[in-house]
Amino acid sequence: MKAAVFLKYGNNDVVDHIEIDKPQIKSPHEVLVAIHAASLNPVDFKIRNGKLKAIMRHQFPLIIGNDFSGVVIAVGDNVQKFKEGDEIYARVDKGRMGTCTEYLTIEEQYLAKKPRNISFVEAASIPLVGLTSWQALKDWGNLQSGDKVFIHAGSGGIGCFAIQLAKTMGLTVATTTSGKNANFVKQLGADIIIDYKTQDFTQEVSNYDMVYDTLGGDILNRSFSIVKQGGKVVTITATPDKQTLKELGANALLRFFAGIMTRKTTKLARQKNIRYGFLFMKANGDQLQQITSLIEEEKIKPVIDKTYPLDQTKDAMAYLEKGHARGKVVIEIKK
Repeated sequence: MKAAVFLKYGNNDVVDHIEIDKPQIKSPHEVLVAIHAASLNPVDFKIRNGKLKAIMRHQFPLIIGNDFSGVVIAVGDNVQKFKEGDEIYARVDKGRMGTCTEYLTIEEQYLAKKPRNISFVEAASIPLVGLTSWQALKDWGNLQSGDKVFIHAGSGGIGCFAIQLAKTMGLTVATTTSGKNANFVKQLGADIIIDYKTQDFTQEVSNYDMVYDTLGGDILNRSFSIVKQGGKVVTITATPDKQTLKELGANALLRFFAGIMTRKTTKLARQKNIRYGFLFMKANGDQLQQITSLIEEEKIKPVIDKTYPLDQTKDAMAYLEKGHARGKVVIEIKK
């Protein structure tokens, strides 16, 4: 079968397309899926660049991609919830990267039924951004109706989903985007829209319950100024904190250096008694099934920027890495 892969760590030149063996079910809890579409995410080029190799070790060639949609074509003996012919989507477990290919095996606990009212391409765009935002706003943030959340980069893949999810929760949403995308994020549900090219977000809003950071760096550190005393800041981009690294099994030396690198950020958090942390999303079929319900109720709609065929995955990666996608970039594998 065909697969888009990283041959080694490096720049986009290490992306290639190869033939590999079709996988076989090895566990009674696994299903075999024919993949129809897979999405690309910024974490993919971070893995390619080797930025995560200290906490995520991979063997090469490494199949690209973390989420997908498709059809179940075989099931293990102990699979309970799914059968042949079911249309599903999922985020693969962190140790099983590889969705830009024609088939894969996956344990049923990570699967959810594909929303009936959207296409396979649209469904493939959802699992990673959906679960990340669900776990950030609901699990980690425990935000309640009436709370205020600031979501950086509202027109990006995460932002498009997070704004819509936040509105289903009854939250007030402020976000940053460029002026040309202001109406777009307003239609998604954003209440306050800040043009990052002409406005300083720290001068526009204050006293927020939580910041959902997708950018890191100086943007992250400046975000503490708009959070209320005792509020929350969660990042999915910055250097992981020591506790997160410990949970991921990182060694003591790596945790020590992470402590040094995050010293300024943790100091800012302590000054206002702000809860700060790095979110490392976990695949979860039950949560994804709840997202399915929201999509079928038309409370959340997928946002697709561009689609590419499997043999143009290298071009798709290059486009995504420019950082200007409005919504998601998806690889269409079966039409």
